[in-house]
Amino acid sequence: MITAVLFDLDGTLLDHEGAARRAVVGMFPDADPARLAVRWAELTEEAVDRYLAGELSFTEQRRLRIVTLARELGLGAWDDARADAWLTGYVARYQAAWRPFPDAAPALDALAARGLRLGVITNGDAAQQRLKVERIGFAGRLPVVVASSEAGAAKPAAEIFLAACAAVGAEPHASAYVGDRLGTDARGAAAAGLTGVWLDRSGGPAPGALDVARITTLDALAPLLQG
Repeated sequence: MITAVLFDLDGTLLDHEGAARRAVVGMFPDADPARLAVRWAELTEEAVDRYLAGELSFTEQRRLRIVTLARELGLGAWDDARADAWLTGYVARYQAAWRPFPDAAPALDALAARGLRLGVITNGDAAQQRLKVERIGFAGRLPVVVASSEAGAAKPAAEIFLAACAAVGAEPHASAYVGDRLGTDARGAAAAGLTGVWLDRSGGPAPGALDVARITTLDALAPLLQG
């Protein structure tokens, strides 16, 4: 019996990709928006992976992304001061664009109505991730936020999933975890003893030999867990 449901944040509850796209396009209005958004997403994933691996600090991974992008756009070599000035504008635009997915609040409310304990497990800087939860209006719904910067481990490591279960007061076997990344989120949670649920917002055909539950919208989560 499931007594707690934990969620990934970016890409699951919050439309990070949309916010990042609007922010970077706003900072480089003369660049091709489609190519710019794709390249920024690639640079972000690469830099964040290095941050989570302990190779870069949170500030360093941010600087690396824009310094690399500026060079590729033919804007020359940027020093830390110029990178930081650009980042100030970018972050302001990014934060202003934070929005929850339309299916997030109804799903959380449906689970809370059944008395389930709710929380977040997220890879990233704890202060920024908690600010996201607050800004999109979910702080009351999600009182527990476990971030990799504080947990000492990042998904898919079992330690962060187990720490979150302890924080919400539920055993792993009685907890479900929902995220948009199959390996990092759903399979990582399952390996730690939780019920892993993959939120595949692409809506495409399911891959073969899928070993975790798959949903394409959070509207399907409550019925899945009830069944």
